[in-house]
Amino acid sequence: MTAVTLVGSRQALRVVERNVRSYLRLWPAFVSGFAEPVFYLLSIGIGVGALVGDVAGPGGRAIPYEQFVAPAMMATSAMNGALFDATYNFFFKFKYAHTYDGMLATPLGVHDVVRGELIWCLLRGAIYAVSFLVTMWILGLVPSAWGLLAVPAAILIGFAFAGAGLAFTTFLRSFTDFDWIQIAVMPLMLFSATFFPIERYPDAIAALVRLSPLYQGVAIQRALVLGEPSPVLLVHAAYLLAIGWFGLRLAGRRLGRMLQP
Repeated sequence: MTAVTLVGSRQALRVVERNVRSYLRLWPAFVSGFAEPVFYLLSIGIGVGALVGDVAGPGGRAIPYEQFVAPAMMATSAMNGALFDATYNFFFKFKYAHTYDGMLATPLGVHDVVRGELIWCLLRGAIYAVSFLVTMWILGLVPSAWGLLAVPAAILIGFAFAGAGLAFTTFLRSFTDFDWIQIAVMPLMLFSATFFPIERYPDAIAALVRLSPLYQGVAIQRALVLGEPSPVLLVHAAYLLAIGWFGLRLAGRRLGRMLQP
């Protein structure tokens, strides 16, 4: 499934249009996904940062703690924006509102629905990313012009978590199962080298952290925002692309069997 296929489907864009119209009435829920990482940035990054001082950034050079935390919070914001729609909202429309049953009564197909939901997740993540980057710039936390590439990097993070979220949600039976998502997301946010350099972790835990999808995004964002690009970022990007692609394919197959048995 190519990028051209994803963005070129007019039917998929109808799903995006439906979501945009819905969120015009639910704008507080839209804003909340951006606000939480900003609060973390202001309280922990800037507030606690005054006590922590400098930490080791990409390449080992010392940087202020707030500059270390800010790119990680941007990655977290992209994750939250994509994951919320790919899990909670997707599940509600699938299981309770039966939104997709109505869509499939039109010329839309299952893959149009999945692509449309994915595009919407990426759009929401992109909006969060731009807003967060502007906030960082106002606070003086974007020291390099490479930071502009943090926006497409955030979209890549959103792609990975949206694809994985859509696939995972097709296995859920009720809202009580969402406890598993919370159990996964909170450790991801706290222990993906988000608040501490990975060198501070014990070796065994650091090895696990390096397998975290959010760590891949944090590493990319931190390197770009601080102006330390390197070829290893392509490895992180490939990891995120693989997760998103596999999740998207799995979600399409499972949703097709459940909606059109």
